[in-house]
Amino acid sequence: MHVAPAGGTAVQDHVALAEIELCGELIIAASAAGEERLSLESIDEVLRVAEEREGRQLTPGG
Repeated sequence: MHVAPAGGTAVQDHVALAEIELCGELIIAASAAGEERLSLESIDEVLRVAEEREGRQLTPGG
């Protein structure tokens, strides 16, 4: 068995961390909805899809 060395050598993957955060937010939203399923609009809101699209339109070449 190989164990990673203790110390500050871990590299953070910012994309993976962002995906984990969004998954957590989806889980929270789904649990708050109770027995109901989240609508596609609700999922887009939780994932901030509109904000991402607006950000792309503001950048050159987006």
